[in-house]
Amino acid sequence: MTFYEAEIKRLKQSCYPNDKQIEMVIGIKNYIDNNYDTDLNLDFLSHTRFVSKYHLIRLFRKYYGQTPRQYLIDKRIEKSKTHLKQGLSVTETCFAVGFESVGSFSTLFKTRTSQSPSTFQKEQLSRSKLNSKS
Repeated sequence: MTFYEAEIKRLKQSCYPNDKQIEMVIGIKNYIDNNYDTDLNLDFLSHTRFVSKYHLIRLFRKYYGQTPRQYLIDKRIEKSKTHLKQGLSVTETCFAVGFESVGSFSTLFKTRTSQSPSTFQKEQLSRSKLNSKS
């Protein structure tokens, strides 16, 4: 083993002491990325990786800076922007990204983007019309 290989191994062990934890958290994140539109909750996510939900929250926050629930909401809001830009109605978008209530979706969307979903959609559609005329 060369000096550099030994140094990389040492740094990896000090920065990432538990590869299994990292794999578990990455697996949860990937699961959320691929299933954001389904009914996901902390109990279900913790059972998929055989870990305590409280431990999952701690690890997820450690590696991603937010809880799994916050990440899920961010992912849904991100995807809802895409649906709204494509012309889906607010109600269709709400259910397409996994929210169960149009009211809670609208409130979360406005909290995260400072715009209501309908205002965001109108703005995006007017921008696309201006760009297509140019």
